[in-house]
Amino acid sequence: MGVVRTIVFPALRLLVWAVIAVALVQLAFGSRAGRGDTGPVAGPTVDLTPAEATVVRGDVTNTVTLSGTVQADPAVTVKSTAAGAVGRVRAAVGDAVERGTPLFTVVVPVEEPAAPVTAPAADGAPAPVPAAPAAPRTRTVTVSATSTGTLTSLDVLPDQQVAVGDAVAAVSPGTLTVSAPLTQEEQFRLLAPPSSARVTVPGGPGVFECTDLRTGTPEPGTGAPAAPAVPDPYADPYADPYADPGAAPTGARVTCRVPADVPVFAGVSATVEVTAGTSTGVLLAPVTAVRGSVGTGSVWVLDEETGEATETDVVLGLTDGEVVEVSGGVGEGTRVLQFVPGDDGLAVDPYGYGPVAG
Repeated sequence: MGVVRTIVFPALRLLVWAVIAVALVQLAFGSRAGRGDTGPVAGPTVDLTPAEATVVRGDVTNTVTLSGTVQADPAVTVKSTAAGAVGRVRAAVGDAVERGTPLFTVVVPVEEPAAPVTAPAADGAPAPVPAAPAAPRTRTVTVSATSTGTLTSLDVLPDQQVAVGDAVAAVSPGTLTVSAPLTQEEQFRLLAPPSSARVTVPGGPGVFECTDLRTGTPEPGTGAPAAPAVPDPYADPYADPYADPGAAPTGARVTCRVPADVPVFAGVSATVEVTAGTSTGVLLAPVTAVRGSVGTGSVWVLDEETGEATETDVVLGLTDGEVVEVSGGVGEGTRVLQFVPGDDGLAVDPYGYGPVAG
């Protein structure tokens, strides 16, 4: 037993280690030696062909999908149309009123003409006796509602003095509006918006038509939140420095009126789909291949023989954000660079991988 421990076991361990070493050498060098491949190892290859696209014929629909909210339309302010003391109050907060409904009256004093100056009496004639002062004259002016809705405030009391132009009441129309912010790119795509949009409210009614559609920057007091007057000083350290600035909200909004029979509430979210035109059977190019997006632009046409790219002016039409209608300047089947070179002060990538840092 002592011989086994001192001689046999150590010999077996050495044999096992030798077999492992031979196997590792075989894995490292045996596969190439077995094939007789003694040449250099091939390195990775790079395709230096510029990315290109082809002008094709097809259909394009300019549909802009926006995320917005349902908002209550703001109350309409009623202003006093006369100066004087409040007389009779003829309405109360909460009343349903129409345009022209009397709210209160104003007692307006009427100025009397000055008394004529009498000549002094002649000698020996009795002096004229002045007439007793007449009671002050007044007239009554009625201040009425200027719109239809619910009277939400009436800030007057009997005998209170009011002046022309004082805000004295407010009437809520009780209507709702869908409002959604627009980016710069979306503004350009909605230069000629339709009169309505399709709206979906999660968990609410089915898709409904929202009418009286408008775009632009809302005026203060119109109910739609305006862009902040002072920009946020915080700079996101993780923001993409090459991100498209047209993808940020601009303060402009699209708004449309909710029909009175649609059961939705102020504050709920909504998806707004605005379709501003469709073109069928037109020439199309990728938006990445075109510099410009409205009216006119240019593409880089590839020469069929040399492959050189030449900037060519084109006439542009509708876009869906991925392709754009090209109505002049190139023909069907024209090969163009897939990416516009040299945008935003970045170096040109001749191999079609997009702009790179200069």
